[in-house]
Amino acid sequence: MDGQELSWRERGRLWLRLGTRLALVGLAWFLLTRVGLPLLSLLMPFVLALCVAWLLNPLVRLLQRRLHISRKLISILLILLILAGVGGILAAFIWNIAQETITLAANWASLEQELRATLDVVNGFFDQLFTYLPAQIGGGAEQALNDLGSQLLNWFSETLPTVVGFLAGGAANLASEVPSFVVALVVFLMGSYFITADYPHIRYRAAQQLPASLRDFLGEVRTAAVNAFGGYLKAEFILSIGVFFILLIGFLIIGQPYALLLAFILAVMDFIPIIGSGTVMVPWAVVDLLTRDLRHAVELMVIWGIVALFRRVAEPKAVGDHTGLSPILSLVSIYVGMRIGGVTGMILGPVLFMVVINIVRLGIFHNTVADLRLAAGDIAAFFRNRPDGETNSKNM
Repeated sequence: MDGQELSWRERGRLWLRLGTRLALVGLAWFLLTRVGLPLLSLLMPFVLALCVAWLLNPLVRLLQRRLHISRKLISILLILLILAGVGGILAAFIWNIAQETITLAANWASLEQELRATLDVVNGFFDQLFTYLPAQIGGGAEQALNDLGSQLLNWFSETLPTVVGFLAGGAANLASEVPSFVVALVVFLMGSYFITADYPHIRYRAAQQLPASLRDFLGEVRTAAVNAFGGYLKAEFILSIGVFFILLIGFLIIGQPYALLLAFILAVMDFIPIIGSGTVMVPWAVVDLLTRDLRHAVELMVIWGIVALFRRVAEPKAVGDHTGLSPILSLVSIYVGMRIGGVTGMILGPVLFMVVINIVRLGIFHNTVADLRLAAGDIAAFFRNRPDGETNSKNM
């Protein structure tokens, strides 16, 4: 019936199906934003506990089969070991980051003076360069460069101290939330133990409450989501950890101040698709060249070269063709994610886009697409097929 005009009965049923689907999508979006997200925030310790149980289940099952001891004992031992290891690493990391941040705030005046001196050197270099240009072009470019330097200094002098003060206030607010955090942590640990110890039974009971067709459908969606979201995010996280340690070791070798803080910030930037750590390190090396700090420029480029080589070698094995999206789709997903969720949206945008694409490939929306094509053909046929009387009168 593609391209043919439908009967009024068929047309009514078609638009009723499309309208029902649209209403269901609107209802799902309303429930997600008004009920789902607040409920998710409220039950976050239990959601995280369920994720931990899902991740630990293969290891618990393996140890239970090899050691022949109870699942409950294995679960509590694994959770305690992970808590001790991760807690110790996080405590040391946060402590060192805090110390470097405090030192950075204390040396703020000297950093501002160094930036002014660097900008003076860069301005001197471009002043000499502009002497070889015609007066009109050189004068306009020199004025634009001076304005840019003034704006950068004003931003550094005014905005960054405000950011530091905001972070300090955030740290104070965070300290006031410690009791709530401790309670949530205790609930999370207890939930992790209970769910991990009884995970097979919980999974079986939950599956039995669903119809077989819905179980198969959810299984396909889960497989597609895990393959797209879990695999990519896990691989990128591992690669970012590798980049962090490369940067940290390199900065420590060259004696770079605030090595841990810089390595952490650049590793987070490297985690974001398209951006990468080179967006900071390459301009940094160029400024060092202009200020005649050739050794530091070469050191930065060597570190960045090792990072780029590591990602080019390790990334294909870990995540295939990176996001699996074309460059334009990656750029669109990053921009939309940034507009919706900020930095977190930039990171998760391509991943969620991959999840949607994999779910669409399952054929879930085939019927909807077929109905849309049928509606388009019906509309075209409706305007194309005119009664003979109307056509003849128009020709007269």
